[in-house]
Amino acid sequence: MSADKFKVVNTRALKMDALGLACGEPVFTDDKEFNGLLYGRLLWSPCAHARIKKIDAKAAEKAPGVKAVLTWRDVPRVPHTTAGQGYPEPSPYDSFVLDNKVRFVGDRVAAVAAETPEAAEAALKLIKVEYAPLPAVFDPFEALKDGAPVIHDEKDAKNIPDAAHNLAAKFEFEVKNGDWFKDADFTVERTYRMPYLQHCAIEPHTVITYFDNFGRLVIRTSTQVPFHVRRIVAQALKLPVKKIRVVKPRIGGGFGSKQEVLLEDITAALSLKTGRPVKIEYTRRETFVSSRTRHPAAVRLKTGVKKDGTITDAEMDIVLNTGAYGSHALTVMMCSGSHTIPMYKVRNNIKFLGRSVYTNLPVAGAYRGYGATQGFFAWESQMDIMAGKIGMDPVEFRRMNYIRLGEGSPVFKAMGEGREGVEQVITSIGLYEGIEKGLEAIDWYAKKEKYRDQKGPVRRGLGMACLMQGSGIPEVDMASATIKMNEDGSFNLLTGAADLGTGSDTILAQIAAEVLGVTAGDFVVRSADTDLTPFDVGAYASSTTFISGNAVKKTAEKVRGMIIAVAARILDREKESLRLEDGRVIARDGASCSLSEVANTSLYYSDQHQIIASASHYAHTSPPPFAAHFADIEVDTETGKIKILDYVACVDCGTAINPEMAEGQNDGAVLNGLGHTLSEEMEFSANGTPLNAGFRRYKIFSTADTPPMRTILIPTYEPNGPFGAKSVSEIGINGPLPAIANALYNAVGIRLTDSPFTPDKVLAALKLMP
Repeated sequence: MSADKFKVVNTRALKMDALGLACGEPVFTDDKEFNGLLYGRLLWSPCAHARIKKIDAKAAEKAPGVKAVLTWRDVPRVPHTTAGQGYPEPSPYDSFVLDNKVRFVGDRVAAVAAETPEAAEAALKLIKVEYAPLPAVFDPFEALKDGAPVIHDEKDAKNIPDAAHNLAAKFEFEVKNGDWFKDADFTVERTYRMPYLQHCAIEPHTVITYFDNFGRLVIRTSTQVPFHVRRIVAQALKLPVKKIRVVKPRIGGGFGSKQEVLLEDITAALSLKTGRPVKIEYTRRETFVSSRTRHPAAVRLKTGVKKDGTITDAEMDIVLNTGAYGSHALTVMMCSGSHTIPMYKVRNNIKFLGRSVYTNLPVAGAYRGYGATQGFFAWESQMDIMAGKIGMDPVEFRRMNYIRLGEGSPVFKAMGEGREGVEQVITSIGLYEGIEKGLEAIDWYAKKEKYRDQKGPVRRGLGMACLMQGSGIPEVDMASATIKMNEDGSFNLLTGAADLGTGSDTILAQIAAEVLGVTAGDFVVRSADTDLTPFDVGAYASSTTFISGNAVKKTAEKVRGMIIAVAARILDREKESLRLEDGRVIARDGASCSLSEVANTSLYYSDQHQIIASASHYAHTSPPPFAAHFADIEVDTETGKIKILDYVACVDCGTAINPEMAEGQNDGAVLNGLGHTLSEEMEFSANGTPLNAGFRRYKIFSTADTPPMRTILIPTYEPNGPFGAKSVSEIGINGPLPAIANALYNAVGIRLTDSPFTPDKVLAALKLMP
């Protein structure tokens, strides 16, 4: 189906919550007031690795205003994962609500609830803790060695493959069709490194727990995964699932950090102890230290290439630092290979080795890009290096070696997320058109000629990178939706999908409206309330448009059938002759009735029934979006500063359900990636204490820092997606690191493989040049 056939889909419909958000309506977790609210605070470990020998909370319990103090003795000891993933979770069960051992600076020690924030803070200072320090390890390669400190020596942890060597996850895969590198004319081997990075969502993690009139626990939380929160909190606190309701209000950014159960369990434990509402909200420092980060990575990539441009062999070895707990340890590592390697045509041999390693540093988790960010930094830098080795234009080398329509890869089947993957072939791809559009937009060839013979301290260069991602996790992710028709011909759309500010409520309403011949404004959308909305795995893995959107489309089709059945009786026409358009049911001969008449007939007059339907969707494929990124930069060789003159990102997301929001998602992802590239890095002291846990010293790109940048949507039609749609929200973050690394080499001849590309690193590399 072509875009010109759509009436609601592929239009720039107004984001339905835009006005309320702009006017400051109270829609976030902390915007609701509760009578008798207590304020929760957490005591954090000052030690990187220690056992709690003794903890005395008596003075804190007697302090004015204090209503509860919890230590490891006061809560159930149930090993679980904090990763908000589908059951059974592929992450290790290595976490506890509170434990008698701490594993990083910022680990939980105790919790307090008091009448005021000040009383809670004062009570924390009265808790006396005696620690027995243990040797700590901060480098994942050191942590793997025999004799390294064992971070998880508890006997009741589960699903840790090799606790004695601090191995939280491991996977190996090989396709062998001959001797390694025998046919290669050149081999390239480099290691690419990425540091600790913070999500920096503007809204910190916030949770309020309370009891409804039936004594059920209600968790109001800024989460991406309300149904997973319900399940994991029930598990950790030994509560029946039926006793818990999770409500997700509007969220002020997530980017993966809120695909985690970080505060819900301990806040709920305080409410259970006191019988009163309790709120815990992270400070900015707590968000940096004790929430989640991107997995720091070292990617060793060895590739072979022939003089004719054929890639003969590829060996990818990635070591991730998962920090003190193994949240998403396996799946991020798997995605670093499964979302990257299939893009390249490797003729002979492919090998992947991935290891996620415990250290005594903050805990890594889900972060936009989810492993592909680390992987593509290596792969797309290496593509330029290989092209240089054989003297081939890097654009032509890429055209020759990327996957094409109808092709597959053995990696799709071998590498799933926590289980075997599924066989896939590419059913839509706009990558090659994206390359052409990007070359034209950035004026690639003219600038290449212009930059050929530069003199002076300021040099300019061009770089590119191409990317793919996924659209949900095949045969794992599932979503459901319900649509109910009202008397005026409007509809209620109930969906478990979690709108993170991405506009998914609007997107899903547009999909339903396209089916039912109305506007998105004819839908009242309620999302992500475990009591009122059907199940959805949540907002992660770029799944919402593809998985939840398909569920909504199926549901709307059921409702359409019910509407037509009633209208056929009203109009005395065959059902096959009827269509829905502009809020009416219209027959081929022009006879029509309004949707309002249909609704009232069904509710009050004939064969009375509610027009309502539900449907679910899970996919057997994960069609990749594709992207081609182009960077035009300027490098001051005297200061080492990199300035971005222009940045173009061409994206194939299939049919963009809402082009304006798709462009906005990609713009945000690119800007996020530019921060990774040029400035962002968490710093630690020798004892593992974070040194720049705040925006004064951790530099993210703001509006003032935004360079000229453009998103160009490349329309394709994905047959497995709702109205041809694929995902868009993550892929853009993967491009800036390799594109700018390649542009930097083009400008001044230095190849940086350790991000971020700060002025001191640029100057140090320039000094090493002959």
